[in-house]
Amino acid sequence: MSQEVLKHARIEQVTNDLITFIEAEEFKGYDPYDTLNSRIPFGWLGKWGKPIGIQIQKRNPINIRPLIGIKKDYNSKAMGLLLHAYSLMYQRRANEAIKSKIDFLFNWLLKNRTEGFKHFCWGYNFDWASSEKLLRAYSPTIVVSVFIAKGIIAYYETFKDQKSLEVLKSIGQFIKEDLIISEDSSGICFSYSTIEADCCYNASMLGSELFAFLYRETRIEEYKELAIRSVNFVVDKQKHDGRWNYSIKLETGKERKQIDFHQGYVIDSLGYVMKYIPSTKEVFMPYFKKGLAYYQQKQFLANGQSLYRFPSIWPIEIHNQAQGIITFARWADLDEEYLSQSETIAKYTIDQMLSPKGYFYYKKYPWLTIKTPFIRWSQAWMLLALTELLRALQNSERQ
Repeated sequence: MSQEVLKHARIEQVTNDLITFIEAEEFKGYDPYDTLNSRIPFGWLGKWGKPIGIQIQKRNPINIRPLIGIKKDYNSKAMGLLLHAYSLMYQRRANEAIKSKIDFLFNWLLKNRTEGFKHFCWGYNFDWASSEKLLRAYSPTIVVSVFIAKGIIAYYETFKDQKSLEVLKSIGQFIKEDLIISEDSSGICFSYSTIEADCCYNASMLGSELFAFLYRETRIEEYKELAIRSVNFVVDKQKHDGRWNYSIKLETGKERKQIDFHQGYVIDSLGYVMKYIPSTKEVFMPYFKKGLAYYQQKQFLANGQSLYRFPSIWPIEIHNQAQGIITFARWADLDEEYLSQSETIAKYTIDQMLSPKGYFYYKKYPWLTIKTPFIRWSQAWMLLALTELLRALQNSERQ
């Protein structure tokens, strides 16, 4: 048996073990940010109580959640990511066992949308707080809603289910009607949540991606205009070396400089916009290629370890690893080197971050590892990553 076949068999086995773990947990789990689901009244400590509690807990190597009243729960974004992964699995190897899980995930999402909004939208199953704002549990965001939409797109493309297309249109209406849309001379930006106007590049690009998909399916010009104008806003903010910062305050022009897995988010959304609206390739491809080159050359070591936040190397963080596998697998048809990069990252992640129990660790420092098996941040993202890689390997073998 060749080394390549052995390598692929190992990825298949790790994927199957991860599926077994996730299904044994019944798709539920903890989250790095679920601290405020605790029975401890962190708000009694003033405006800093809640954010400090969240930040301490997400860094705690000992999982004390059961002791402070935090229960394993469904997370809407995790369910969307899992729907995406299972739909891709079904495309590779159709069987009724996978289909039954897909049906459960899809129907769960439809039944558990955020209440009080006319259109389909979702939020996290916990309160999130900073010193400046509080986002209540289930308060809808563009990030949660569109990552679920991406799962529903995979479902739609697998089964051609018209109901799912109507749900996707509804999510688009949520973005148009319930989120604040900011504008500058370059284009428009969709806000992250319903509670304030802000401009987070990767979040807004998720809206661009959804509107591009809706244009492809409906040929409604408004969708195309929204997609292109929102992409114009983000590509205008790309730096000369290819990176994007995290966000910008339009009133001051000040950017938050955080370079991590969100670079992969922007690249993927930009790539999908060009896929759904091919006429945009001539304009957007240079930004895409420059961003992908930065991601490959600056944010990963040769052994497959991602930098935590450029230029910081530590800790190894599972979401960074997963996103690298995903992005380089998705665009492997542009350059075979990207597929090799995805495999290298996957091998490193399996070697360094895989538990003997079949799940993936959260963070690894030189001196300790945080092993809590988070359902969204770790397991759902890694299942999607490994599924994307296996699909890319299959496509490569067919060529």
